[in-house]
Amino acid sequence: KTEENLLEPFQTLTPREQEIFRLAIQGFSNSETASNLHISPRTVETHRSNLMHKLGLHNHTQLIKYAITRGLITEVK
Repeated sequence: KTEENLLEPFQTLTPREQEIFRLAIQGFSNSETASNLHISPRTVETHRSNLMHKLGLHNHTQLIKYAITRGLITEVK
């Protein structure tokens, strides 16, 4: 096995993908995320699509469940 196969899928995300993941699970839209990070909404969409693919997820509900089961969301406001 390669080293990448031994990593948790979240660890394979780039720092920017992790940042977009965190904003997504906090409820920020792509346009809000783009504004916060000073990038275009299309760039956010690309990063979000890439991270969803890497994590094997297909929608926002799965993204939230992934975050909860891995302890990435500790409280709901």
